[in-house]
Amino acid sequence: MSVDAIVHTEFPKGYTVLFGADGKVIMTPQSEEHSSTIRSMQIDSAAALGRHAKVTSDVYIDFPADENSAPDLAVLREDARKEGKRYSFEDVLLISEVVSTSSARKDYDDCTAKYGRYGIPVYLVVDPYAREVVLHTEPTASGYSTAHTRAYGTGKLPIPLADGRTFTLDLDELPLPDLGTDSR
Repeated sequence: MSVDAIVHTEFPKGYTVLFGADGKVIMTPQSEEHSSTIRSMQIDSAAALGRHAKVTSDVYIDFPADENSAPDLAVLREDARKEGKRYSFEDVLLISEVVSTSSARKDYDDCTAKYGRYGIPVYLVVDPYAREVVLHTEPTASGYSTAHTRAYGTGKLPIPLADGRTFTLDLDELPLPDLGTDSR
């Protein structure tokens, strides 16, 4: 797809559109719950790590073997430096993905295996529909050896980072979806 075609294309409302370096256009639906959950995590990261901490959302991070990702939230080392236009997976301290219908298998299975394989120290799956978070630590070649599940509404979840800082996720403040409609 040419740049001109992209600029003049009206993409459907409610979708996040990402453009890969390899020319791929990736469209992902983003519900209000998804967006507000990411925003809540960004607020928590600013409170815990400072407003100028290196925290990204939906920004590509380079992984080996063209397995690049644009996680919903990534906390980077303070001394992280872009290699070209992107940060490297080696700079990542924590990745969080917010589950939606279209991404549940990917977030729970594929990403858990991938992020563990590449040694991401902490992987957090936030599921507004199950109203729980799964904290993965201790990466292995096939995923993570430790997983702890916490329900929404159970207080603050302190998450130690490899650089000595602590990211604290407020489980009482995560937005709840309207379960009367399936907006996933």
